[in-house]
Amino acid sequence: MRYARGVLLPDEGGLHPVDELFANDPDVTRELLRSISLLEDGTAAVLYQLVGDIDRIREVGETSPEVLDYQLSATGATVTVYAHIEASPLLTELMGVLRQHELVLDMPLTFTEDGGLRGAVIGSDETIRNAAADLPDSVAIHLEGIGEYEPEDRRVFASLTERQQETLLTALDLGYYEVPREATHQDIADELGRTAATVGEHLRRIERTVFREIAPR
Repeated sequence: MRYARGVLLPDEGGLHPVDELFANDPDVTRELLRSISLLEDGTAAVLYQLVGDIDRIREVGETSPEVLDYQLSATGATVTVYAHIEASPLLTELMGVLRQHELVLDMPLTFTEDGGLRGAVIGSDETIRNAAADLPDSVAIHLEGIGEYEPEDRRVFASLTERQQETLLTALDLGYYEVPREATHQDIADELGRTAATVGEHLRRIERTVFREIAPR
């Protein structure tokens, strides 16, 4: 069983009109696409992890004609959004390619800083290659790696955003999690060209994500 990991870049900045609204909204940041399903009636169900103004996110849900139903759950600045939406032609075509070539989408997908979606598909080398050839012209794909798939390999790490992943790897490299600690927030910030406050916020979010994954509840 093989996997291919890469970044999908839609021309329009989003997979569907609601996605484009979030992509272009200065008060909302898309972090993760946790689930996406194309339903029998041609609509879709999506589950987003967003950061931003919950009132603005609620406004999108209430005023966008493409949103048939939605629910919100907020924890601090993080907002999880379930939405039942009208599927765009692009989304329908992409999901059709996966179904046609019997590929499994490894969730969640992570939004990159340039508006792409980083994720992986699972199948055989042949089906992955054939699916890549059938992608619509309105998307670009940047392949980052292909190899043998291991079911639980790096799953928690993959659920982090791109900036969180970079922050965590830098913190580990500098010895932030060694005992005794060998680096500070400022050391990590200097390495990454960010502020110590930003690094601290990223590390708290990382730790929350990891602890929630491993702690029995």
